[in-house]
Amino acid sequence: MEPSYAVDKIISFIREHAPNGVVVGISGGVDSSVTATLCLKALGREKVLGVFMPSRETPMEDRKHVIEFIHWLGIEARVVDISDLVLELEKLCGNETTDRRVLGNLRPRLRMTILYYYANLMNRLVAGTGNKTELLLGYFTKYGDGACDILPIGDLYKTEVFEVAEFLGIPHSIVRKKPSARLWEGQTDEEEIGMTYEEIDKQLKSGNISRLLQEMMERAKHKLEMPHICKLHD
Repeated sequence: MEPSYAVDKIISFIREHAPNGVVVGISGGVDSSVTATLCLKALGREKVLGVFMPSRETPMEDRKHVIEFIHWLGIEARVVDISDLVLELEKLCGNETTDRRVLGNLRPRLRMTILYYYANLMNRLVAGTGNKTELLLGYFTKYGDGACDILPIGDLYKTEVFEVAEFLGIPHSIVRKKPSARLWEGQTDEEEIGMTYEEIDKQLKSGNISRLLQEMMERAKHKLEMPHICKLHD
């Protein structure tokens, strides 16, 4: 896909579906950076709010990149540190587990709540930052980063997101670092999944999908479906 074609289509999509403005979670990663940049191009600075929500697991590298990106893009932004919220919620739940996946998923769910706070406050929509690869694999937190009103880059494979980022001139410090949801210290997407995004996208596009990805998609299938309803009426 030509990046210029994708950019034009996505800009039109944002203008059509979010004319009042958007709120975007900014992480210092390529997906959120591309999404925020496209929203700016579609709506202008006055209708885009970026929200950075670091936790104790957020490395200094990401904090630095977010500051640089916000200055580069020139959008309005908020910083809401969720470190204490995470600890308080763990405490309220009785500190029952040390499972890093269970604890890791608290963070994107808290961030979703904050994004919707600002969206409600400003009468805007939440622009999600998920891409097609993540959606197909179910590689997101249900009711966390998977919760949004529009998905501007939801039909771009991860490798295509990188191409669009280069086309848009996103700072190389963001484009070139290893993708990570920062669910726990040292976590990276490709290491957790077990293969590179280039390998993943090649399989997804060809339909020749490995057992590893098939099993991952099957486990996450519930994330892509509406809740099942017990039907009592015809």
